[in-house]
Amino acid sequence: MAAFTHRTASDFYKSKFGCKVYKISLDAGCTCPTRDGTLGTRGCIFCSAGGSGEFAASREKPISEQVRDAINLVSRKAHGRSGKNEAKYIAYFQNFTNTYGDCNTLEEKYRAALASDPDIVGIAIATRPDCLGDEILSRIARLSKETFVQVELGLQTAHEKTADYIRRGYKTTVYDDAMRRIKAASPDIHIVTHIIFGLPGETDNDMMETVKHVVQQRTDGIKCTVLYILEGTDIAADYRAKKFDCLTQDEYFLLLRRALALIPPEIVIHRLTGDGPKNLLIAPLWTADKRRVQNELAHFLHF
Repeated sequence: MAAFTHRTASDFYKSKFGCKVYKISLDAGCTCPTRDGTLGTRGCIFCSAGGSGEFAASREKPISEQVRDAINLVSRKAHGRSGKNEAKYIAYFQNFTNTYGDCNTLEEKYRAALASDPDIVGIAIATRPDCLGDEILSRIARLSKETFVQVELGLQTAHEKTADYIRRGYKTTVYDDAMRRIKAASPDIHIVTHIIFGLPGETDNDMMETVKHVVQQRTDGIKCTVLYILEGTDIAADYRAKKFDCLTQDEYFLLLRRALALIPPEIVIHRLTGDGPKNLLIAPLWTADKRRVQNELAHFLHF
């Protein structure tokens, strides 16, 4: 097995900013069209009540206070031997849909995060491809001329049958169109696509077709994760009814190896593993020990 040759997010940020960069999770107070009644009220079938942002700062606080609290949480990692802060930060609006709402309010929050601390060097905005109207995209494009901007799109799968099951609420062609429109609006925006391995009903080949699709759409980065089953989600009932099994660690690692063989080296690998909140995690339990999983994955992939 050849050594891992892809560029990681850590490498990408370091080459861009000249130092270690941490993403700090913030809450813009948004919701989603699958929750507010526009497309549904229960969200995606796997998504927790926190909108996949259990590690984000409290939305009850102003953005400047969220930034301060989030930086404090990672400050021990960010301090070098000199005791001085040698890292920078990207303000990450993570949970729910962070382009869904009043454009003026959203832009104010983006800019508030950027202005909250001199060590904030950019912004990452997690959203849905169907929630990128012309006005908010225009504002994000203007912002990308002033600072580093990363837009993260939750695709999860390229297969319509699976998308219907998980209640994604849009067709894959909407993702394709969003990719085109973002690139046309500003080539400076760094686009990261989220995909999930282990969604019920998908074969290994189905998952690789999703990888091929995002590569063909010229995503700049990819985030991969295994499907988590969390308390309070609708998919938990299907799991407990034994309608499907979760991937084992070995199965997931083999899928990642296949996926990496399909991903060109210029695409940044932003994530190969994650960790669901342990207080909500039902399965797969092997993911609970993130450090062990990362170490074993590094050994498996030779990086």
